[in-house]
Formats: sequence, structure tokens, C-alpha cells
Amino acid sequence: MNWASILLFAGGLFLGGGTYSFIQQKMPRGVTVLLGIGALMCVVAGVMVLEVWE
Repeated sequence: MNWASILLFAGGLFLGGGTYSFIQQKMPRGVTVLLGIGALMCVVAGVMVLEVWE
């Protein structure tokens, strides 16, 4: 595990927590969906940086 994957995972978890918080606060759905997509992209990028399949 390198620093790039650690930072991407941490960013994804942070954004995922923000998404959960936005849902609990009943924020606008568009903002919540956009934040959730960003969180998912960070986590997927972290997995791709790991290159576990090689």
C-alpha cells in the first residue's frame, strides 16, 4: 500500500461520511448524489492504484 492509495481511501471515506451526514440533514438530493459519486470515485481510484490484480 502506497501513500496515493492511502490518501484516496481516506478521502473516499471522508466524502462518504459527508454523504451520510447530508442524507441525515435532508440536504438537496443533487448535492448528496454528487458527493456520493465523488466518494465512490476516490475509493475506486484507491483500488486501482493498489494494482492488486497484477
